[in-house]
Amino acid sequence: MAGMGNNPFKKCINPLCNLTYEINNNTLVCKCGSFLDIIYQHNYSRDLVQVFYQRRNHGGNIYNESGVWRFRELINFAHLDTEDFEKCSRVLVSLDGSEGRQSKPYKMKKVSEYSLIDNDSLLLQPEGYNPSGSFKDNGMSTAVTHAKMINMKRIICASTGNTSASAAMYAANENIECEVFVPKGEIAPGKLGQAFQFGAQVIEVDGNFDDALAYSLKEAQQLGAYTVNSINPFRIEGQKTIVYRALEYLDWNPPDWIVYPGGALGNTSSCGKALIELYNLGWIKKIPRLLVVNAEGANTFYELANGLFGGQRLTWNRGRPDVNLINEYYKEKEKQGAKPHTKATAIQIGKPANLIKALRSIDFTNGVVTQVSDKEMSDGMALVGLNGFDCEMASGAVPAGIRKLRKQEIIKKDDIVVGILTGKQKDPKLSIDYHLNQDNTFSKPPVAK
Repeated sequence: MAGMGNNPFKKCINPLCNLTYEINNNTLVCKCGSFLDIIYQHNYSRDLVQVFYQRRNHGGNIYNESGVWRFRELINFAHLDTEDFEKCSRVLVSLDGSEGRQSKPYKMKKVSEYSLIDNDSLLLQPEGYNPSGSFKDNGMSTAVTHAKMINMKRIICASTGNTSASAAMYAANENIECEVFVPKGEIAPGKLGQAFQFGAQVIEVDGNFDDALAYSLKEAQQLGAYTVNSINPFRIEGQKTIVYRALEYLDWNPPDWIVYPGGALGNTSSCGKALIELYNLGWIKKIPRLLVVNAEGANTFYELANGLFGGQRLTWNRGRPDVNLINEYYKEKEKQGAKPHTKATAIQIGKPANLIKALRSIDFTNGVVTQVSDKEMSDGMALVGLNGFDCEMASGAVPAGIRKLRKQEIIKKDDIVVGILTGKQKDPKLSIDYHLNQDNTFSKPPVAK
């Protein structure tokens, strides 16, 4: 069942280019400027899902224990014999099998009531149970694996916090140098503390995330370092396993909807790629609809996808999206001096790097892009907490977005909905401020004695 198959390769997503590249190099973006996909030449039978399930009884094999590498046939860019533990241990990067290990969907009654969904129909998957506290570890384990494959000694990233924490953690564990560019004063202390704790070289940029990313990409080119932001297609491969775990919980029967917060749109891209591949393999017959939820203060995807700029909807258009429209939008924002601003700093991104791949995901899934306010995200975050689970404010966009589409009757009350809670709370001040304010809908202020 498990095996090596044919050699995987990298391929440009631009159909007018379609250049291909070998796996074993540091080319992460096509020379035409478009992003790359990892392409696999295998045709695994759906019977492989039984192997995935059996691996949960891991017997001390950390690659079976890992919620990423348990699905290694579907992300076998290293071209390994996936049943050879010794070969896997020489190549695959894992934090002792902990990435994705505890993340699975849960029912949360108070959230389902708020979201106007039947309790049995709403499942929320907390990716904050990953070792660094966010979904980033899924993709970081695969990106750092590729860095290790090609003998890179330094990784680099820009971050609003979670990426830097994950990159620093995996780099420290693999004895690789790590540099992280962060927007000064715009990163939650808990996230910044992790970057320091894991020994990363922190570089503060006077600007926002988009500025930090530009600096980091320039530095990577100058130093020959390895970029682990989600422009890296190997990051996307690891993040596909978020979808695999949700589908496994549902016995590989797809839900009606999958819901993510929208920031740099790496998760949106990885979800779409996972569903496209599973559909092409014949593993799924039904394609879930994808809902991406922007913050009102960082709503590039929402505005462009819904035709709110220039009166023209930005679409995938068979791989030929209107890049001029995107550039005009960014120029207009610059001219206005408009910067992304939301308390949900994890998604405070004005120029989402994976916008083009995200368009493909929305196209394939007949998806929807919406936006919610900071107050709505705070309410969503509070409700998750009142169910005994932890999530950051950006993840509060998920119940808020579902509630909004329920009111619009786009999502039906009995639709099966899987929402991805992307990270745990690393800025305690947000929760404290929420509950100290008795005007907030779900606040539980302290009582004086």
